[in-house]
Amino acid sequence: MSALRIVFLALAIWGAIHPMYYFVSWFQANGWDLMAMVDAWHVNDATSGLVWDLTIAAIALSVWIIAEVATRRNWIALIAIPATFCIGVSCGLPLYLFLRSAPVK
Repeated sequence: MSALRIVFLALAIWGAIHPMYYFVSWFQANGWDLMAMVDAWHVNDATSGLVWDLTIAAIALSVWIIAEVATRRNWIALIAIPATFCIGVSCGLPLYLFLRSAPVK
């Protein structure tokens, strides 16, 4: 495995664990109510801007993944879409880059 692929994999793991720590901590402190978390994301204009920034980035990444999977037929790379929307762009993007950079057989 190339050094670049190892970096992408490490970033995907970090991008899964680090944000999830904060999500779980928030849920433990405030109850397991997803709508309450969504409300917290929109508590002010700064957080709303960040939510929209990440939402647009997640949609753009998903469109890119779908377009490339349709061309390259690398079906396993589609796993990066649910990772993006369930965990975040911090996991989905490096995961996709890791899967995309696999040697072609």
